[in-house]
Amino acid sequence: MKEAGFRFGKEDCRVSLSLLFCCCLAFACLLALPARAPSSAKDQTPSPGFTGELSGSLTDVLQALNEVLEDQIIHGTHVFDKEPTLFGATVVASTPLFESWNGPGRVFYKIRKEVVAPRHFLDSADQGTIAVRYVVTSAGAERARIHIDAIFVETAHRRVHPSDGTVESSEFKVIQEHLQAIQFAAQEAADAKRRRESAELVRQTVIRQREDETTRLAAAQSSVQDLQQRISALRHEVERRVKAPGADLKAAPFRAAANVKTLAAFTEVVLVIVTPHWYGVETPEGLRGWIPVDQLEALP
Repeated sequence: MKEAGFRFGKEDCRVSLSLLFCCCLAFACLLALPARAPSSAKDQTPSPGFTGELSGSLTDVLQALNEVLEDQIIHGTHVFDKEPTLFGATVVASTPLFESWNGPGRVFYKIRKEVVAPRHFLDSADQGTIAVRYVVTSAGAERARIHIDAIFVETAHRRVHPSDGTVESSEFKVIQEHLQAIQFAAQEAADAKRRRESAELVRQTVIRQREDETTRLAAAQSSVQDLQQRISALRHEVERRVKAPGADLKAAPFRAAANVKTLAAFTEVVLVIVTPHWYGVETPEGLRGWIPVDQLEALP
């Protein structure tokens, strides 16, 4: 019995030594593995971002984007609940937080440094920098496409935290609002221009009408003057006046005829009948008679 018991304990010892050897070998293998470097911004899977199309010319879209770039706000995130707007953003030409852009379109960047655990960035719990990238491409004559990416990169560990989409969609919405304001202002300016042009057209029409009326009035006045001149000429042709010292208005064209009235010198008469020696005339009172030609003279 003692010999059997001794053999059992010896086998058990050999098994224990084998297990210990395996554990040591596994630990040595682990130590031999290369240490994993800390994750960097390039090691992280980038956020899918946000892509949307805007109805408007590329010029207007770029103007709206520039206004949003210059507003110093990272839209759609904040740090403290009592301060729902995150100010202090700046525009940069490029940033190492994003890889260099080699795709189509124009690219713009806005960053905000020294941010602590901003909202709407996945698993962010440290201090770092928020970077927003905007890529604008033309999608037609009056349409433009904009792609927005937003990330938060820790300063110490360089870990990248993508946005949950709130920042990108908020930035796009603000750009859209600025674009609508630009288009509204342009429409207002166009309407105002049309109103001014319409008012100017009315003014020019009124001026032309007045010029036409003035021309017609001048023509009418000229016609009146011509008529007056013609009347004056006819008057000189058909009117005469009695020479001094006066003349008798005869009832017939001969000297022995009865007198109708004695007319004073310079009495004006109208010629009714013209003969070689006598004029049949009518006085201002309406009397008619005959006066010898040599007793009448033309009006001055």
